Amino acid sequence: MRGVARAAGLAVALCVGGAGAAHAQIAISANDAKVKLVNGKVETVMSPPSDTLSFIDLRASPPKVIAEIEAPASVVGPPSSVAISPKEDLALITGATRIDPEDASKTVPDDKLTVIDLSPMKQGFFKKQIQKLLSKGPPPAPKVLATLQAGKGAAGVAINKAGTLALVANRAEGTVSVFSIAGSTVEPAGKVTVGGEKSGPSGVVFAPDGKTALVTLDADNKILVLSVDGTKVEPTRRAISAGLRPYGIDVTPKGEVAVVANIGVGGGDADTVSVIDLKLNPPRVVATYTVGQTPEGIKLSPDGKYVAVTVMNGTNKPLDSPFFNGSGILQVWTRNGTQLTKTAEMPIGRWCQGIAWSANGRTVLAQCMVEEEIVVARFSGRALEKVGTIEMKGGPAGIGTAE
Repeated sequence: MRGVARAAGLAVALCVGGAGAAHAQIAISANDAKVKLVNGKVETVMSPPSDTLSFIDLRASPPKVIAEIEAPASVVGPPSSVAISPKEDLALITGATRIDPEDASKTVPDDKLTVIDLSPMKQGFFKKQIQKLLSKGPPPAPKVLATLQAGKGAAGVAINKAGTLALVANRAEGTVSVFSIAGSTVEPAGKVTVGGEKSGPSGVVFAPDGKTALVTLDADNKILVLSVDGTKVEPTRRAISAGLRPYGIDVTPKGEVAVVANIGVGGGDADTVSVIDLKLNPPRVVATYTVGQTPEGIKLSPDGKYVAVTVMNGTNKPLDSPFFNGSGILQVWTRNGTQLTKTAEMPIGRWCQGIAWSANGRTVLAQCMVEEEIVVARFSGRALEKVGTIEMKGGPAGIGTAE
């Protein structure tokens, strides 16, 4: 009876505290179990386990996995293969590749877009606290609502601030797929050609007003501006030239600038990050900064003051390569208008991918494929400090939070 009374008291306390005070900010890691990096070569795993999604509570200290389900994922494409709706009730996950049904030693482009219902996690958050006391089992878990078709090589995905529209960049066919969102219903709403079949649409992001989007075409070395009117999405005539092979991309919360990671050709040379001034008409690159070999992931902090970058730093090269390094790098740059200044960096693992920030900007997650783990770092505003790691089932290949 005392346990019941304590549980009832806790329920009252949580209700008084309000959902906002207790609600857990979620990051979702998409984990690719199909491939591994072996001495600089990506090899397909024979009879691999299923790909998974890990749901991480960013308000826990330290952050921890609170749920896990099976769903297609892929390391091919930028690590922006996860998008969470602004209300944190829906998630979209792309799967750019699958095992070749005719040759299990290879992968081929895939078109999967998995729709995840996150509402059970929100509804079950208060129950979770009570269940700990009553020992009634695990809290409600997220569930797959639908598996849709985007385009070949479905990679970067984005949801607009209104939570009504999603875009998917299809790397293997030169298109962007459009999906409408109404509550928990996600439906195809068209497809727009943004380049040739080999143009490599990679990352895609909405401007905050939802009237414009940007898509990187890494094989064409440009960023294309898209116009958005309801579910009508069209390429404009404006193509922005940044660095060599623009890949990952993000936009500040107020839409003043976009930042893009230019991953280069993997020849051992230092690569760059560019700043696009979106206030100018037409928008254009106004600054570019050298960061090191292959800036795979790029993510602005929730307040837009900082830019985090995962630099592969040659960790994906063969051991005997003169460009090989044993550690990647997590960098944080401070943004002042359209200018960036490097503020902090720390070593991380190998073949590292995406980045997620906590809502308060004090915790940074960095995915590392080789170690099959997520590095947890504390950011003070001046320095980065590694505070732990989170083990994944498979290589963490893409990550996202609600924005």
